[in-house]
Amino acid sequence: MNSFESREDARRAQTHLTRLTLTNFRNYAALSLELQPGAVVFTGDNGAGKTNLLEAISFLTPGRGLRRAPYDDVAREGGDGGFALHVRLDGPAGEAEIGTGVAGAEAAGEGGRRVRINGAAARSAEDMLDWLRVIWLTPAMDALFTGPAGDRRRFLDRLVLAIDAGHGQRALDYEKAMRGRNRLLAEGSRDGAWFEAIETQMAETGVAIAAARSEMVRLLSTMIEKLPGDGPFPQADIGLAGELEAEIGSMAAVDLEEKFRRALASGRERDRAAGRTLDGPHRADLVVRHRPKAMPAELCSTGEQKALLVGLVLSHARLTGEMSGLTPILLLDEIAAHLDAGRRAALFSILEELNCQAFMTGTDAALFSSLSGRAQFLTVDHGAVVPTAGA
Repeated sequence: MNSFESREDARRAQTHLTRLTLTNFRNYAALSLELQPGAVVFTGDNGAGKTNLLEAISFLTPGRGLRRAPYDDVAREGGDGGFALHVRLDGPAGEAEIGTGVAGAEAAGEGGRRVRINGAAARSAEDMLDWLRVIWLTPAMDALFTGPAGDRRRFLDRLVLAIDAGHGQRALDYEKAMRGRNRLLAEGSRDGAWFEAIETQMAETGVAIAAARSEMVRLLSTMIEKLPGDGPFPQADIGLAGELEAEIGSMAAVDLEEKFRRALASGRERDRAAGRTLDGPHRADLVVRHRPKAMPAELCSTGEQKALLVGLVLSHARLTGEMSGLTPILLLDEIAAHLDAGRRAALFSILEELNCQAFMTGTDAALFSSLSGRAQFLTVDHGAVVPTAGA
């Protein structure tokens, strides 16, 4: 296949939202937007509700969205306590309609939100991954390299989930089992049978999680190699730090599961003293280095860290398109504010090359002026969204 045919395949595989409807979502009592393919730029004052629109779209994938907020925080103040969103999309498999939300009585609980696809109840939120993939980059992620390891694990798990739909359930199963083990430790239980059952489940799911993360690092590293060495978004060297992760590939999965199970069993008294489980994939870390500078990402300047992060997200978007056949929808919150003019131009060019629908926000429409005529510009003003004058 030549490069022209590759580009045409990518163009045919584009997935984009054509309509977004919100009810009682954050500051939107009711909103309906017609959307165009390609770049969509939301501009407006701080606090006007731009990020709320991106958050709504982020609910089109499993999890609690880009803010990870409790559902009762998402529901509009003064509403009935619940919220709903509905989209119409066009993709490789044709048109589809997806709706999701929670009823007022469920918003404060942990029962999860309901999903309907083409009018039928979905088995789970993972079913949405059959129709679209959503990737985001927010200002809160600017501290990814200097913040706690848990933030990097969640970032990596979102990358995995965009390609491996089963990863989210494995993570939930592992967390549930670990909470059960921690509860037994806290209660001073010596019930060997209970511990063995829980630790066996933790070993099985834990090794699967570590293997999926390791495979993502391998695939993403291969994609990063395709970036130009002198490009606007520098190449990164990425890896995983963790005892279990270091063993992936060195032995059969069943043998590694048994080794991890034995480690959990032998570590019960130590973990009892610590009050928590000290071994497992919940202790892993994503390690990132700035290749051109041969420097750990956490020691780079703020601008260099931002460029590294943008490069990782764009490489992952390419990988997701290749692996899933679905060009992902990108949510880029305040993306232009901390990029110089050269990197902004490069970003916009890469987004066009990816042929993806990219939603971007900013307070200054001038930062997106080079997209004039090539993007849909919308002004957000506290619950109202209208076409930007002169765009």
